[in-house]
Amino acid sequence: MTDDQLYHEYLAGNQTAGDELMLRYGDALTEYLDAFIHNTQDAEDLMLDCFTVILVDKPRIADGHFRAYLFKTARNKANRLWKIRLNRQEFSIDETLEDTVPDQSASPEEEVIKSEQSTVLNRCLNRIAPQYREALWLVYMTQLSYAGAASVLGCTVKRVENLLNNGKVRLREELKKEGITHADV
Repeated sequence: MTDDQLYHEYLAGNQTAGDELMLRYGDALTEYLDAFIHNTQDAEDLMLDCFTVILVDKPRIADGHFRAYLFKTARNKANRLWKIRLNRQEFSIDETLEDTVPDQSASPEEEVIKSEQSTVLNRCLNRIAPQYREALWLVYMTQLSYAGAASVLGCTVKRVENLLNNGKVRLREELKKEGITHADV
């Protein structure tokens, strides 16, 4: 079922549809929030708050926009907490990419290479501007559409395209500094 179908089912009284939405997006939303606030427990609490907003308040969400609405809600909640508790720390994905589960079918050599690539990528991502980093994260890690990312960031689709293009250029430059010239960014 699509997100829209699940949400409409939930609105019609099917509680398991709401559970399915939480299962579908809970982990990705927690990772996104953790990248903002650098605290897994607070990220989990905010994730639950986001679903509370959607599943208890039952806002009208346009068809095809559930994920964008959810991530925009998360971003707003993270920004509030960020301003209150963390004195405006910048968006970072340091730990997010490092916490991936190793591929059981890969050889130890492949795992070492993947780990090193992940470390270099994290280092390079953290050297580019936060707005580029967040746009790249939203489109490539959470797989939001450009329109969805624009909704989350509060800007136009054209601005998201520009952020992504400029972010990729900056990321390539940083990767070249690390000796990686064949990266497909």
